[in-house]
Amino acid sequence: MASSLRSLVNDDSRYQKCFQLFLERSSEHQSMRDFIHNVLPDILGSIGNGKSHLNIIGVGSGAGEIDLEMLSKLRLKYPEVTVDNEVVEPSGTQLQNYKALVSQKPALDYIKFSWNQMTAIEFEEHCKAKKTTKKADFIHMIQMLYYVKDPGATVNFFRSLLDKNGKLLIILVSGESGWEKLWRTYRTQLCNTEISQCVTTGDIKSLLDGQRVSYRSYELPSQMEITECFTDGDEKGELLLDFLTEVLDFSKTASPELKAGVLELLRHPDCSVESNGKVIFNNNLGVIVIDQLT
Repeated sequence: MASSLRSLVNDDSRYQKCFQLFLERSSEHQSMRDFIHNVLPDILGSIGNGKSHLNIIGVGSGAGEIDLEMLSKLRLKYPEVTVDNEVVEPSGTQLQNYKALVSQKPALDYIKFSWNQMTAIEFEEHCKAKKTTKKADFIHMIQMLYYVKDPGATVNFFRSLLDKNGKLLIILVSGESGWEKLWRTYRTQLCNTEISQCVTTGDIKSLLDGQRVSYRSYELPSQMEITECFTDGDEKGELLLDFLTEVLDFSKTASPELKAGVLELLRHPDCSVESNGKVIFNNNLGVIVIDQLT
């Protein structure tokens, strides 16, 4: 990342504002819900192997909406089981939102929630310090591998926590998305070297292929309207640009050359389509499912 630029992840308040606008402008959560309703039940079909109790870990669970959707599908599949649900989320704001959501939902008494306000790496260190031997039947890591230093090591650690027939579900932006084109072009200027911010499912597949780890993969179509990004000084456009570049106050702190180059690329057919006066960014997602067979 250029030395004059600050990473958006260092300002949680601004990040949450950008993220909420992103959710409003994108079809991301709907794409995930379609996958959860149509594909996930079959993936969950073999976990637990007849157990009466299942252990689940959600890494980077955010405000919990997607977690609870998955848990509801699990309940339909296994109506008699009880669940330990370990939530790992670094944002105190998001964790509070998750707790509030749980308190509003009826009939969750079959789930025991454990709340961990920590990063994935802190959770790993916590497990190692405790010499944890508890295994998980289902672990999901949704849109969080951007925020670790070594995605391959993080995936391998959570794979090591899987019980026999356990599943690890990873969702990231697709290697065929506009994000991949943006990061490939401006990685050195935009990407935070402290974390692996510019990572796609294509990168994770390459890592797994190198280790000869088998997996299943799925592509989820998703889009995001970014029209306001091209109106100078537009408040929502600036929030969206911060989210797209992961740079705090990108419009104000990027060089004129970098800003012009990013805006040109965001409008390019490799990243977006223009329809009815709107610029629609390719926000396609990729899903990777790893099975623990032994």
